[in-house]
Amino acid sequence: MAREQLQVLNALDVARTQWYHFTAIVIAGMGFFTDAYDLFCVSLVTKLLGRIYYTEQGSSKPGSLPPNVAAAVNGVAFCGTLAGQLFFGWLGDKMGRKRVYGMTLMLMVICSVASGLSFSSNPNAVMATLCFFRFWLGFGIGGDYPLSATIMSEYANKKTRGAFIAAVFAMQGFGILAGGMVAIIVSAAFKAKFDSPAYNVAFGASTVPEADYVWRIIVMFGAVPAALTYYWRMKMPETARYTALVAKNAKQAANDMSKVLQVEIVAEQEKVEQSSNTFGLFSKEFLHRHGLHLLGTTTTWFLLDIAFYSQNLFQKDIFSAIGWIPPAATMNALDEVYKIARAQTLIALCSTVPGYWFTVALIDYIGRFTIQLMGFFFMTVFMFALAIPYDHWTKKDNRIGFVIMYALTFFFANFGPNSTTFIVPAEIFPARLRSTCHGISAAAGKAGAIVGAFGFLYAAQSKDRTKTDHGYPPGIGVKNALIVLGVSNLLGMLFTFLVPESKGRSLEEMSGENEEEEQVTTEGGGYSRTVPV
Repeated sequence: MAREQLQVLNALDVARTQWYHFTAIVIAGMGFFTDAYDLFCVSLVTKLLGRIYYTEQGSSKPGSLPPNVAAAVNGVAFCGTLAGQLFFGWLGDKMGRKRVYGMTLMLMVICSVASGLSFSSNPNAVMATLCFFRFWLGFGIGGDYPLSATIMSEYANKKTRGAFIAAVFAMQGFGILAGGMVAIIVSAAFKAKFDSPAYNVAFGASTVPEADYVWRIIVMFGAVPAALTYYWRMKMPETARYTALVAKNAKQAANDMSKVLQVEIVAEQEKVEQSSNTFGLFSKEFLHRHGLHLLGTTTTWFLLDIAFYSQNLFQKDIFSAIGWIPPAATMNALDEVYKIARAQTLIALCSTVPGYWFTVALIDYIGRFTIQLMGFFFMTVFMFALAIPYDHWTKKDNRIGFVIMYALTFFFANFGPNSTTFIVPAEIFPARLRSTCHGISAAAGKAGAIVGAFGFLYAAQSKDRTKTDHGYPPGIGVKNALIVLGVSNLLGMLFTFLVPESKGRSLEEMSGENEEEEQVTTEGGGYSRTVPV
């Protein structure tokens, strides 16, 4: 038998859209803006790092990061993010969302600045310092995933909850866009002041000493938006669902939400004390209720991120392979940064950002399940359409078509599983395990990102040893690598059927927190469905 919903939680569920909703979106969203900026800005400067620190005297090609260094620079932040998602996700359920929220932000600010202060002229020392601080930067970013999603889901109303959580995540698109724009502005400014010849004209003069400041400024800029939102994060009250359902303090929850909603809410301590659902993450009860749900959220996020992060981190390599970015030797160091950033910004502006906001606009109308299934389907179609006739796309007259198709995979990633895999884990698990389960799901995603970051780097190398990048063994080629990513998307579509639809339902209805524990054990409940409803 279902228990009566707490008044404070019911007030949140039926609240009309108010100013505090938008404030929460901005405060939580700026964290994701910073997350995306910090994670993806490094792909804009890896070519520059190679030129500055690894160019060999007299070589016909500009320097590039050795395979192990490139893998570390691209992937170490993801390792930190994975660890941070697990740790801060668990901590958010133990200490409260608000208390942990400030820790993650300060860690991001400090490590963004420290990443750009990798002082030394020795390549190994610079890369080791950069990787060390990017790991801890990733650790802080990792905490932002479960906490931002959980806070927004627990503040939102039933009717527009999906759009609000999606709007927080959509700030990631603006972060990617900002990374490209900052790189364009900084590289253009330095290029105007310190112009230099192309590498094949005068290799020694093509990388000016001042280029070392460029990558540092781009990396350090990520601290600015995070620092600006710290004060407002600390002013947010703890979510009512944590205070009432986990901390068992109905009076505090009622007081906090009375101020936020500007209505009178009665504290109902006796209802809070009656709660009998106390099962843990590793209990049979959790396995019975939410085991398939957790399997669905982890596998779909893992499979998505293999493809999504491979594409994002190595856009520059794909654009170079099809000739959209000129050969490195025909540019100087700053010109290369500018052209890579311009290409990435164009993709973000035309496909990445619109995809996120299509999700915001439509998720509460057509549902999470439909958007995720559709997104995986079209990502699979476009990836195979790129991969199978790959030789056709590499011809000069067809390159624009390749870029359009490539952009469409980003559009349907963001108007699809890249948004929904973030939203659903914040809605379907109990309050006392919500942050932890979201952290586990997100960590599975970052495991996929690590596979993409490390694996694609090697897999996309040419089969012909003479055409591989310096220091890399032969791979399976870009064509076959894209086929592998297409298969990953296809598997994601299949695992989507394990994820329940949460459109228009309260968090307590989805998690079963209003149901008596023994009843659900013997009879089951609506929230345990594993197909859309």
